[in-house]
Amino acid sequence: MALTRTVTADSHVHGLRLHERSHGESFLDLATHRFKPQGLYLLDEPEAALPVHGCLALLTRIHDLTQAGAQFVIATHSPILLAAPHARILQIEPDGAISHVDYDNAQPVLLTRSFLANPQRYLHHLFDGEN
Repeated sequence: MALTRTVTADSHVHGLRLHERSHGESFLDLATHRFKPQGLYLLDEPEAALPVHGCLALLTRIHDLTQAGAQFVIATHSPILLAAPHARILQIEPDGAISHVDYDNAQPVLLTRSFLANPQRYLHHLFDGEN
């Protein structure tokens, strides 16, 4: 018995042809219709396909599934996904060490908060010398 299932461009999810939808829409369709309770899901930067409201929708789905027994291992830079209730956040440090951090000390959260508090500081640094 195969333990994995392959999703192809011609795949359908509840009557929807995945190749006719955006990457983010297709991913949310998969999360909604194919991710099941008791599953183990390994996701690599799922936020890459999603706008902010899509990350919030995915976060809701992850929460619902974990409440029903599913488990997720997610590599992410998204402060939204890092906010998953009861998440254990592991951060890879510059020296390669892996450390457990709380949400408020996770690098994506710190950097996003810093940018939002003063975008001009970042823009000046990034585009120094441009008018």
